[in-house]
Amino acid sequence: MRKTFYHFLMKYRHPTPKDAISSFANAAYLDHGFPKTAEDYHELSSYLELNGHYLNSMTVFDEAWQLYLTSEG
Repeated sequence: MRKTFYHFLMKYRHPTPKDAISSFANAAYLDHGFPKTAEDYHELSSYLELNGHYLNSMTVFDEAWQLYLTSEG
């Protein structure tokens, strides 16, 4: 069974973010409204466009999404 995007993203959390994806993971963890069960790109991107003030650019989400798609479950 494939992990949700949120669950996948949490492996990038780090106390001192190493890159933009680590910063995104840390912020998503603190975002209590983040759609934690979502596996759909459009649902996640729509949420982040409206609520992802912590993202400098949606490109960070797109990069993380590509990693998610190529991950092994």
